Amino acid sequence: MFQVIGGRSIQVARLLVPRSAVLVEAVRGRKSRTDPVAKSKEGRIKVPPPVDPVEMVVLKERFTEYQMMMRALRLEFKEEVLRKKYEEETGSLAEERARQEATEHRTLMAFNNQENLRMLKLRILRIQKEKEEAERKKVEAAIQCEQEQQESIKEKERDILKLQEEAKNFITLENLDQRIEEALDNPKNYNFAIDKEGRVVKQTMLQ
Repeated sequence: MFQVIGGRSIQVARLLVPRSAVLVEAVRGRKSRTDPVAKSKEGRIKVPPPVDPVEMVVLKERFTEYQMMMRALRLEFKEEVLRKKYEEETGSLAEERARQEATEHRTLMAFNNQENLRMLKLRILRIQKEKEEAERKKVEAAIQCEQEQQESIKEKERDILKLQEEAKNFITLENLDQRIEEALDNPKNYNFAIDKEGRVVKQTMLQ
């Protein structure tokens, strides 16, 4: 049915033979070390086949690429097998961890909402107190301004009364002669010296 040459052909034969058939390996007969050389091979000099350097370089590069690809495929398959194994072993743990994380997230969100509500209330109270404080300062400023105006009016009224009192002693045309006579009758000496306390220490005599 097919020709068997070497071990590789035996493997191909194993794959092509049906499973129900009896597998018999076809092995080529070997001669012993003492057997003479075959007549067809007498005088033959075995020369290795010629090797093309360019072809050798190409084959070497392709073999290197083949090794790299096979290594990458083996690593990829190994990673996939390990990942599936890890998922099978830790699948329940992952689900439990996800449930715990979801529960913790809900708890933290509830705490966050409560904290936000508490801070909102505190902020409202602080703003209300600031408004009340601003209103109080505004009222106090208005009252102080009113008091200052009243004090200014009273001070002006006192100045007016004082000026009215002083106006009684002003020299006018009507009392000019009388004031001259009073000045002559009661002379005053303004030529004097005073010390640091304001006391008169030296004064000249009127002539």
